[in-house]
Amino acid sequence: MDVTGARWRTSTRSGNNGGACVEVADNLAGVVFVRDSKDRDGGTLSFRPAQWQTFVNLAKRIAPLA
Repeated sequence: MDVTGARWRTSTRSGNNGGACVEVADNLAGVVFVRDSKDRDGGTLSFRPAQWQTFVNLAKRIAPLA
């Protein structure tokens, strides 16, 4: 899927860890893209918004932010 023009973002909680985080972008076709910030050309995962929200909710339950 073409990610040209996607607006990538990282969590505000990722801080200044040298870019060791994932980036997420939504597109108008209702797809959520995820990529490694250290290897932006290394591939992109795509999810339906409901799948991504399920993952985010589970991650929050497993590792709550301090």
